[in-house]
Amino acid sequence: MKVDVLLGLQWGDEGKGKVVDVLTPKYDMITRFQGGPNAGHTLEFNGEKYVLRSIPSGIFQGGKMNVIGNGVVLDPLLFRQEAEALAASGHDLTKQLYISKKAHLILPTHRILDAAYEAAKGSGKIGTTGKGIGPTYTDKVSRNGLRVGDLLHEFDRKYAAAKARHEAILHSLHYDYDVTELEAEWFKALDYLKQFNLIDSEHFINRSLKEGKSVLAEGAQGTMLDVDFGSYPFVTSSNTICAGCCTGLGVSPRNIGEVYGIFKAYCTRVGSGPFPTELFDETGKRIRDIGHEYGAVTGRERRCGWIDLVTLKYAIMINGVTQLIMMKSDVLDGFETVKACVAYKVNGEEITEFPFEINEGVEPVYVELPGWNVDMTKMQSEDEFPEEFNAYLSFLEEELEVPIKIVSVGPDREQTIVRYEEE
Repeated sequence: MKVDVLLGLQWGDEGKGKVVDVLTPKYDMITRFQGGPNAGHTLEFNGEKYVLRSIPSGIFQGGKMNVIGNGVVLDPLLFRQEAEALAASGHDLTKQLYISKKAHLILPTHRILDAAYEAAKGSGKIGTTGKGIGPTYTDKVSRNGLRVGDLLHEFDRKYAAAKARHEAILHSLHYDYDVTELEAEWFKALDYLKQFNLIDSEHFINRSLKEGKSVLAEGAQGTMLDVDFGSYPFVTSSNTICAGCCTGLGVSPRNIGEVYGIFKAYCTRVGSGPFPTELFDETGKRIRDIGHEYGAVTGRERRCGWIDLVTLKYAIMINGVTQLIMMKSDVLDGFETVKACVAYKVNGEEITEFPFEINEGVEPVYVELPGWNVDMTKMQSEDEFPEEFNAYLSFLEEELEVPIKIVSVGPDREQTIVRYEEE
Protein backbone atom coordinates (compact mmCIF):
# COMPACT_ATOMS: atom_id res chain seq x y z
CA MET A 1 0.00 0.00 0.00
CA LYS A 2 0.97 3.64 -0.41
CA VAL A 3 0.43 6.82 1.59
CA ASP A 4 -2.03 9.23 0.01
CA VAL A 5 -1.35 12.88 0.85
CA LEU A 6 -3.87 15.66 1.30
CA LEU A 7 -2.61 19.24 1.51
CA GLY A 8 -3.50 22.87 0.93
CA LEU A 9 -2.39 24.65 -2.23
CA GLN A 10 -2.85 28.25 -1.11
CA TRP A 11 -2.02 30.13 2.10
CA GLY A 12 -3.81 27.68 4.39
CA ASP A 13 -7.43 27.61 5.59
CA GLU A 14 -8.51 25.74 2.44
CA GLY A 15 -10.85 23.35 4.28
CA LYS A 16 -8.58 20.32 4.72
CA GLY A 17 -10.26 19.09 7.91
CA LYS A 18 -13.63 18.61 6.26
CA VAL A 19 -12.14 16.74 3.31
CA VAL A 20 -10.12 14.42 5.55
CA ASP A 21 -13.30 13.62 7.43
CA VAL A 22 -15.10 12.88 4.13
CA LEU A 23 -12.26 10.67 2.82
CA THR A 24 -11.50 8.87 6.10
CA PRO A 25 -13.91 5.93 5.51
CA LYS A 26 -11.55 4.81 2.71
CA TYR A 27 -8.52 4.60 5.02
CA ASP A 28 -7.31 2.60 8.00
CA MET A 29 -4.99 5.32 9.34
CA ILE A 30 -4.97 9.14 9.31
CA THR A 31 -1.72 10.96 10.09
CA ARG A 32 -0.45 14.50 10.66
CA PHE A 33 3.08 15.10 9.36
CA GLN A 34 3.99 18.73 10.19
CA GLY A 35 2.87 21.95 11.83
CA GLY A 36 1.54 22.68 15.28
CA PRO A 37 -1.47 24.10 17.13
CA ASN A 38 -1.34 27.34 15.11
CA ALA A 39 -3.27 25.48 12.42
CA GLY A 40 -6.97 24.78 12.99
CA HIS A 41 -8.96 22.28 10.93
CA THR A 42 -12.70 22.93 11.18
CA LEU A 43 -15.26 20.14 10.78
CA GLU A 44 -19.06 20.43 10.87
CA PHE A 45 -21.54 17.54 10.99
CA ASN A 46 -24.72 16.57 12.83
CA GLY A 47 -25.22 20.21 13.76
CA GLU A 48 -21.93 20.34 15.69
CA LYS A 49 -18.72 22.26 14.92
CA TYR A 50 -15.25 21.06 15.92
CA VAL A 51 -11.82 22.68 15.56
CA LEU A 52 -8.80 20.37 15.61
CA ARG A 53 -5.31 21.81 16.11
CA SER A 54 -2.95 18.87 16.61
CA ILE A 55 -5.16 15.79 16.43
CA PRO A 56 -5.78 14.25 12.97
CA SER A 57 -9.22 14.87 11.50
CA GLY A 58 -9.97 11.15 11.23
CA ILE A 59 -10.63 10.95 14.96
CA PHE A 60 -14.40 11.20 14.44
CA GLN A 61 -14.60 7.97 12.45
CA GLY A 62 -14.69 4.99 14.81
CA GLY A 63 -12.04 2.32 14.53
CA LYS A 64 -9.49 4.40 12.62
CA MET A 65 -5.90 4.78 13.76
CA ASN A 66 -4.78 8.40 14.09
CA VAL A 67 -1.07 9.26 14.27
CA ILE A 68 0.66 12.51 15.21
CA GLY A 69 3.91 12.18 13.28
CA ASN A 70 7.48 13.15 14.10
CA GLY A 71 7.29 16.32 11.98
CA VAL A 72 4.62 17.83 14.24
CA VAL A 73 5.44 20.15 17.15
CA LEU A 74 3.16 19.48 20.11
CA ASP A 75 2.10 21.73 22.98
CA PRO A 76 0.96 19.40 25.81
CA LEU A 77 -1.25 22.09 27.31
CA LEU A 78 -3.16 22.86 24.11
CA PHE A 79 -3.25 19.15 23.26
CA ARG A 80 -4.88 18.41 26.61
CA GLN A 81 -7.51 21.10 26.08
CA GLU A 82 -8.29 19.73 22.63
CA ALA A 83 -8.42 16.09 23.74
CA GLU A 84 -10.58 16.81 26.79
CA ALA A 85 -13.05 18.78 24.68
CA LEU A 86 -13.34 15.85 22.27
CA ALA A 87 -13.73 13.39 25.15
CA ALA A 88 -16.53 15.53 26.61
CA SER A 89 -18.37 15.30 23.28
CA GLY A 90 -18.12 11.52 23.28
CA HIS A 91 -14.90 10.91 21.35
CA ASP A 92 -12.49 8.84 23.42
CA LEU A 93 -8.99 9.17 21.97
CA THR A 94 -6.97 6.86 24.22
CA LYS A 95 -7.32 3.82 21.95
CA GLN A 96 -7.40 5.62 18.58
CA LEU A 97 -4.56 8.13 18.92
CA TYR A 98 -0.84 7.43 18.60
CA ILE A 99 1.90 10.03 19.13
CA SER A 100 5.42 9.85 17.72
CA LYS A 101 8.19 9.83 20.28
CA LYS A 102 10.17 11.98 17.83
CA ALA A 103 7.60 14.81 17.74
CA HIS A 104 9.09 17.93 19.34
CA LEU A 105 7.53 19.54 22.42
CA ILE A 106 6.56 23.20 22.59
CA LEU A 107 7.81 24.43 25.96
CA PRO A 108 6.27 27.29 27.97
CA THR A 109 9.35 29.42 27.25
CA HIS A 110 8.92 28.79 23.51
CA ARG A 111 5.65 30.72 23.68
CA ILE A 112 7.34 33.59 25.52
CA LEU A 113 10.22 33.62 23.04
CA ASP A 114 7.71 33.80 20.18
CA ALA A 115 6.19 36.96 21.65
CA ALA A 116 9.60 38.46 22.41
CA TYR A 117 10.95 37.88 18.89
CA GLU A 118 7.82 39.33 17.30
CA ALA A 119 7.95 42.42 19.54
CA ALA A 120 11.59 42.95 18.60
CA LYS A 121 10.70 43.03 14.87
CA GLY A 122 8.59 46.17 15.27
CA SER A 123 7.01 47.10 11.92
CA GLY A 124 8.61 44.04 10.28
CA LYS A 125 6.38 41.57 12.09
CA ILE A 126 5.70 38.24 10.38
CA GLY A 127 2.23 37.84 11.93
CA THR A 128 2.96 34.82 14.14
CA THR A 129 0.12 33.26 16.12
CA GLY A 130 2.27 33.37 19.27
CA LYS A 131 1.95 29.62 19.92
CA GLY A 132 5.72 29.03 20.08
CA ILE A 133 5.88 27.18 16.76
CA GLY A 134 8.85 29.06 15.26
CA PRO A 135 11.10 28.88 18.35
CA THR A 136 10.33 25.16 18.70
CA TYR A 137 11.36 24.43 15.11
CA THR A 138 14.43 26.64 15.65
CA ASP A 139 15.47 24.48 18.60
CA LYS A 140 14.81 21.36 16.53
CA VAL A 141 17.08 22.48 13.69
CA SER A 142 19.79 23.73 16.08
CA ARG A 143 19.70 20.35 17.87
CA ASN A 144 18.46 21.79 21.16
CA GLY A 145 14.88 20.53 21.14
CA LEU A 146 12.99 18.27 23.52
CA ARG A 147 10.93 15.42 22.08
CA VAL A 148 7.97 13.42 23.34
CA GLY A 149 10.28 10.43 23.83
CA ASP A 150 12.40 12.48 26.23
CA LEU A 151 9.58 12.11 28.75
CA LEU A 152 10.99 8.61 29.27
CA HIS A 153 14.68 9.63 29.35
CA GLU A 154 16.02 12.10 31.97
CA PHE A 155 13.37 14.66 31.15
CA ASP A 156 13.83 16.93 34.17
CA ARG A 157 17.51 17.48 33.42
CA LYS A 158 16.88 18.15 29.73
CA TYR A 159 13.99 20.50 30.49
CA ALA A 160 16.02 22.54 32.99
CA ALA A 161 18.82 23.01 30.45
CA ALA A 162 16.39 24.10 27.72
CA LYS A 163 14.60 26.53 30.05
CA ALA A 164 17.90 28.08 31.19
CA ARG A 165 18.98 28.58 27.58
CA HIS A 166 15.67 30.27 26.72
CA GLU A 167 15.79 32.53 29.79
CA ALA A 168 19.28 33.70 28.84
CA ILE A 169 17.91 34.75 25.42
CA LEU A 170 14.92 36.52 26.99
CA HIS A 171 17.26 38.35 29.37
CA SER A 172 19.38 39.55 26.43
CA LEU A 173 16.21 40.87 24.76
CA HIS A 174 15.23 42.71 27.99
CA TYR A 175 11.82 41.05 27.79
CA ASP A 176 9.71 40.92 30.95
CA TYR A 177 7.81 37.69 31.57
CA ASP A 178 6.48 35.34 34.24
CA VAL A 179 6.36 31.68 33.27
CA THR A 180 5.32 30.29 36.67
CA GLU A 181 1.58 29.74 36.14
CA LEU A 182 1.93 28.59 32.53
CA GLU A 183 4.69 26.17 33.49
CA ALA A 184 2.65 24.60 36.32
CA GLU A 185 -0.28 23.90 33.98
CA TRP A 186 2.10 22.64 31.31
CA PHE A 187 3.58 19.99 33.63
CA LYS A 188 0.08 18.79 34.54
CA ALA A 189 -0.62 18.44 30.83
CA LEU A 190 2.57 16.39 30.42
CA ASP A 191 1.17 13.82 32.85
CA TYR A 192 -2.04 13.75 30.81
CA LEU A 193 -0.06 13.20 27.60
CA LYS A 194 1.65 10.10 29.01
CA GLN A 195 -1.60 8.09 28.98
CA PHE A 196 -1.60 7.99 25.17
CA ASN A 197 0.23 5.55 22.89
CA LEU A 198 3.75 6.97 22.53
CA ILE A 199 5.30 5.13 19.60
CA ASP A 200 8.19 4.90 17.15
CA SER A 201 5.86 6.17 14.44
CA GLU A 202 8.12 5.51 11.45
CA HIS A 203 8.15 1.77 12.25
CA PHE A 204 4.44 1.78 13.10
CA ILE A 205 3.43 3.42 9.80
CA ASN A 206 5.74 1.40 7.54
CA ARG A 207 4.72 -1.84 9.22
CA SER A 208 1.08 -0.90 8.65
CA LEU A 209 1.78 -0.29 4.95
CA LYS A 210 3.43 -3.73 4.66
CA GLU A 211 0.35 -5.25 6.26
CA GLY A 212 -1.79 -3.72 3.52
CA LYS A 213 -3.32 -0.93 5.57
CA SER A 214 -4.27 2.29 3.78
CA VAL A 215 -2.86 5.58 5.09
CA LEU A 216 -3.90 9.20 4.51
CA ALA A 217 -1.44 11.96 5.47
CA GLU A 218 -3.04 15.27 6.43
CA GLY A 219 -1.04 18.46 5.89
CA ALA A 220 -1.42 21.66 7.89
CA GLN A 221 -1.26 25.28 6.66
CA GLY A 222 -0.74 25.52 2.87
CA THR A 223 1.90 25.24 0.16
CA MET A 224 2.45 29.00 -0.08
CA LEU A 225 3.44 28.98 3.60
CA ASP A 226 6.18 26.38 3.07
CA VAL A 227 9.47 27.50 4.63
CA ASP A 228 11.37 26.78 1.38
CA PHE A 229 8.86 27.38 -1.42
CA GLY A 230 6.33 29.78 0.09
CA SER A 231 6.31 33.59 0.13
CA TYR A 232 9.39 33.79 2.36
CA PRO A 233 9.89 35.20 4.99
CA PHE A 234 6.12 35.38 5.55
CA VAL A 235 5.85 31.62 5.95
CA THR A 236 5.53 28.97 8.63
CA SER A 237 8.51 27.07 10.06
CA SER A 238 7.98 23.67 8.44
CA ASN A 239 7.71 22.04 5.02
CA THR A 240 4.00 22.07 4.23
CA ILE A 241 4.46 20.42 0.82
CA CYS A 242 4.16 16.76 -0.18
CA ALA A 243 7.88 16.16 0.40
CA GLY A 244 7.31 17.12 4.04
CA CYS A 245 5.19 13.99 4.39
CA CYS A 246 8.27 11.80 3.81
CA THR A 247 10.37 13.54 6.45
CA GLY A 248 7.43 14.15 8.79
CA LEU A 249 6.37 10.50 8.90
CA GLY A 250 9.46 8.56 7.87
CA VAL A 251 8.05 7.12 4.65
CA SER A 252 9.92 6.70 1.37
CA PRO A 253 9.04 8.89 -1.64
CA ARG A 254 8.27 5.71 -3.58
CA ASN A 255 5.51 5.01 -1.06
CA ILE A 256 3.55 8.17 -1.91
CA GLY A 257 0.35 7.47 -3.85
CA GLU A 258 -2.39 9.97 -4.67
CA VAL A 259 -1.76 13.63 -3.87
CA TYR A 260 -4.98 15.53 -3.17
CA GLY A 261 -4.58 19.29 -3.57
CA ILE A 262 -7.20 21.45 -1.87
CA PHE A 263 -7.99 25.03 -2.84
CA LYS A 264 -10.77 27.54 -2.39
CA ALA A 265 -12.76 28.93 -5.31
CA TYR A 266 -11.12 32.21 -4.31
CA CYS A 267 -8.09 33.09 -2.13
CA THR A 268 -7.52 34.02 1.51
CA ARG A 269 -4.54 34.78 3.67
CA VAL A 270 -4.08 35.45 7.40
CA GLY A 271 -1.45 37.79 8.81
CA SER A 272 1.31 39.64 6.99
CA GLY A 273 2.87 38.84 3.64
CA PRO A 274 2.31 39.34 -0.09
CA PHE A 275 -1.10 38.57 -1.58
CA PRO A 276 -1.31 39.71 -5.24
CA THR A 277 -5.06 39.24 -5.71
CA GLU A 278 -6.14 40.75 -2.39
CA LEU A 279 -9.31 42.85 -2.59
CA PHE A 280 -9.57 45.95 -0.43
CA ASP A 281 -13.03 46.93 -1.68
CA GLU A 282 -16.59 45.90 -0.95
CA THR A 283 -16.14 42.68 -2.95
CA GLY A 284 -13.37 41.51 -0.62
CA LYS A 285 -15.50 42.30 2.42
CA ARG A 286 -18.46 40.49 0.87
CA ILE A 287 -16.39 37.33 0.29
CA ARG A 288 -15.13 37.50 3.89
CA ASP A 289 -18.62 37.88 5.34
CA ILE A 290 -20.26 35.18 3.21
CA GLY A 291 -17.35 32.77 3.69
CA HIS A 292 -17.03 33.49 7.45
CA GLU A 293 -13.33 34.06 6.84
CA TYR A 294 -11.93 34.23 10.33
CA GLY A 295 -9.14 32.04 11.74
CA ALA A 296 -10.35 28.77 13.31
CA VAL A 297 -7.77 29.03 16.11
CA THR A 298 -6.85 32.72 16.24
CA GLY A 299 -10.16 34.31 15.20
CA ARG A 300 -8.15 36.73 13.06
CA GLU A 301 -9.85 38.31 10.07
CA ARG A 302 -8.66 36.72 6.83
CA ARG A 303 -7.66 38.81 3.84
CA CYS A 304 -9.69 37.84 0.75
CA GLY A 305 -9.18 38.01 -2.99
CA TRP A 306 -9.85 36.34 -6.32
CA ILE A 307 -8.33 32.96 -7.18
CA ASP A 308 -4.65 33.11 -8.18
CA LEU A 309 -3.74 30.56 -10.85
CA VAL A 310 -0.07 31.57 -10.89
CA THR A 311 0.40 30.35 -7.32
CA LEU A 312 -1.98 27.43 -7.84
CA LYS A 313 -0.04 26.06 -10.83
CA TYR A 314 3.18 26.48 -8.86
CA ALA A 315 1.74 24.58 -5.90
CA ILE A 316 0.46 21.77 -8.15
CA MET A 317 3.92 21.44 -9.69
CA ILE A 318 5.79 21.42 -6.36
CA ASN A 319 3.48 18.81 -4.85
CA GLY A 320 2.87 16.57 -7.85
CA VAL A 321 -0.89 16.89 -7.34
CA THR A 322 -2.94 14.13 -8.95
CA GLN A 323 -6.45 15.25 -7.94
CA LEU A 324 -7.91 18.64 -7.06
CA ILE A 325 -10.61 19.45 -4.51
CA MET A 326 -12.35 22.83 -4.68
CA MET A 327 -13.79 24.24 -1.47
CA LYS A 328 -16.26 27.04 -0.71
CA SER A 329 -17.72 27.18 -4.22
CA ASP A 330 -20.99 28.36 -2.65
CA VAL A 331 -19.37 31.56 -1.36
CA LEU A 332 -19.33 32.88 -4.93
CA ASP A 333 -22.96 31.87 -5.59
CA GLY A 334 -24.30 35.43 -5.67
CA PHE A 335 -21.69 37.10 -7.89
CA GLU A 336 -22.59 38.29 -11.39
CA THR A 337 -18.94 38.01 -12.44
CA VAL A 338 -15.98 36.09 -11.01
CA LYS A 339 -12.33 36.73 -11.77
CA ALA A 340 -9.22 34.54 -12.01
CA CYS A 341 -5.64 35.79 -12.02
CA VAL A 342 -3.78 34.10 -14.91
CA ALA A 343 -0.53 36.09 -14.85
CA TYR A 344 1.41 38.79 -12.99
CA LYS A 345 2.57 42.03 -14.52
CA VAL A 346 6.02 42.96 -13.19
CA ASN A 347 7.75 46.09 -14.51
CA GLY A 348 5.43 46.09 -17.50
CA GLU A 349 6.13 42.45 -18.39
CA GLU A 350 3.64 39.62 -17.98
CA ILE A 351 4.91 36.48 -16.22
CA THR A 352 3.14 33.21 -15.48
CA GLU A 353 5.76 31.57 -13.24
CA PHE A 354 5.80 32.28 -9.53
CA PRO A 355 8.75 34.66 -8.96
CA PHE A 356 11.52 34.66 -6.35
CA GLU A 357 9.89 37.56 -4.55
CA ILE A 358 6.48 39.24 -4.62
CA ASN A 359 6.33 42.92 -3.80
CA GLU A 360 3.87 45.78 -4.12
CA GLY A 361 4.84 46.26 -7.77
CA VAL A 362 3.27 42.94 -8.78
CA GLU A 363 -0.02 43.49 -10.57
CA PRO A 364 -2.46 40.61 -11.19
CA VAL A 365 -3.74 40.02 -14.73
CA TYR A 366 -7.35 38.83 -14.62
CA VAL A 367 -9.72 36.85 -16.78
CA GLU A 368 -13.41 37.52 -16.13
CA LEU A 369 -16.00 34.75 -16.21
CA PRO A 370 -19.78 34.90 -15.81
CA GLY A 371 -21.03 34.07 -12.31
CA TRP A 372 -23.68 31.40 -11.76
CA ASN A 373 -25.86 33.48 -9.41
CA VAL A 374 -27.58 30.33 -8.09
CA ASP A 375 -27.73 28.91 -4.54
CA MET A 376 -25.78 25.63 -4.76
CA THR A 377 -25.81 24.73 -1.05
CA LYS A 378 -28.68 22.22 -1.41
CA MET A 379 -27.34 20.48 -4.52
CA GLN A 380 -26.66 16.75 -4.28
CA SER A 381 -24.85 15.97 -7.55
CA GLU A 382 -22.97 17.68 -10.36
CA ASP A 383 -25.98 17.15 -12.62
CA GLU A 384 -27.56 20.08 -10.76
CA PHE A 385 -24.65 22.47 -11.37
CA PRO A 386 -25.57 25.58 -13.37
CA GLU A 387 -23.99 25.98 -16.79
CA GLU A 388 -21.86 28.93 -15.68
CA PHE A 389 -20.39 26.98 -12.77
CA ASN A 390 -19.55 24.06 -15.05
CA ALA A 391 -17.80 26.56 -17.34
CA TYR A 392 -15.78 27.82 -14.35
CA LEU A 393 -14.75 24.25 -13.49
CA SER A 394 -13.79 23.52 -17.10
CA PHE A 395 -11.74 26.72 -17.27
CA LEU A 396 -9.84 25.81 -14.10
CA GLU A 397 -9.19 22.23 -15.21
CA GLU A 398 -7.86 23.41 -18.56
CA GLU A 399 -5.58 25.97 -16.90
CA LEU A 400 -4.38 23.67 -14.11
CA GLU A 401 -4.20 20.44 -16.13
CA VAL A 402 -5.46 18.36 -13.19
CA PRO A 403 -9.03 17.09 -12.68
CA ILE A 404 -11.20 18.65 -9.98
CA LYS A 405 -12.56 15.51 -8.37
CA ILE A 406 -14.51 16.94 -5.42
CA VAL A 407 -16.51 20.16 -5.09
CA SER A 408 -17.68 21.48 -1.72
CA VAL A 409 -20.91 23.51 -1.69
CA GLY A 410 -21.12 24.19 2.06
CA PRO A 411 -19.41 23.54 5.42
CA ASP A 412 -21.24 20.35 6.37
CA ARG A 413 -19.90 16.86 5.67
CA GLU A 414 -22.97 16.20 3.49
CA GLN A 415 -22.37 19.25 1.28
CA THR A 416 -19.66 17.48 -0.70
CA ILE A 417 -20.05 16.40 -4.31
CA VAL A 418 -17.77 13.80 -5.90
CA ARG A 419 -17.48 14.38 -9.66
CA TYR A 420 -15.35 11.42 -10.69
CA GLU A 421 -15.94 8.05 -9.11
CA GLU A 422 -13.04 5.64 -8.60
CA GLU A 423 -12.52 3.22 -11.50
